[in-house]
Amino acid sequence: MARESGGASAQGGGAVGGPMRERLRTIPVFAGEVPAFDPDTAPDDPVELFTQWLDHALRVGVPEPHVMNLATADAANRVASRFLILKDAGPHGWSFATGSASPKGRDLDANPHAALACYWPRVGRQIRIAGTAAPESRRTSAADFLARSPDARAEALVGGQSAPMDSVQEHERELSAARERIAADPSLVAPEWTLYTLRPDYVEFWQGSRDRNHVRLRYTAAGEGRWQRALLRP
Repeated sequence: MARESGGASAQGGGAVGGPMRERLRTIPVFAGEVPAFDPDTAPDDPVELFTQWLDHALRVGVPEPHVMNLATADAANRVASRFLILKDAGPHGWSFATGSASPKGRDLDANPHAALACYWPRVGRQIRIAGTAAPESRRTSAADFLARSPDARAEALVGGQSAPMDSVQEHERELSAARERIAADPSLVAPEWTLYTLRPDYVEFWQGSRDRNHVRLRYTAAGEGRWQRALLRP
């Protein structure tokens, strides 16, 4: 999240300056309490460091630190990204859920390479995770679905995520019908609901600094559960 260090040339076809450019440059960064991060004390496993950072984020009140951005690409290499809720993190990888027929699910079916990222501005921290995502078993996906709230299950039962709809009222009627189905059968599971796990080959932890001497620690998978660590230039 480093601020740009110089102005762009107008010869490239875009005018430099203007109300929006100046407005964006006046927005402060690192306005919160930026913690220290000594990479020499970081654990050998990125999941352990992720857990430490998540616990710290919760202690200091970072809003919704389990929200992450998922980036995928389809078979034609068109990239899309969106925010979702992280469901789990462990030796197996980082997990999230969606319908297999959703845009996310279709992308992952065509191209399993994906990336997760989060930014916690209150503490000036980013985490980036890249690897391949694969669906978990039907049983594991069903358990995830049944752990959701009734309203969240109803929305998944309606399905058709990102498809055009005629009206909000029509969708409300569909949700009402789905809630009735759940009330009649609490064990009902949307057949397309899938828990995916992204198994990383790259994890990066980024700690911002007000003097721009940011600390970046990269973990690269080395096979058999081992990781190689390296510091990266800011």
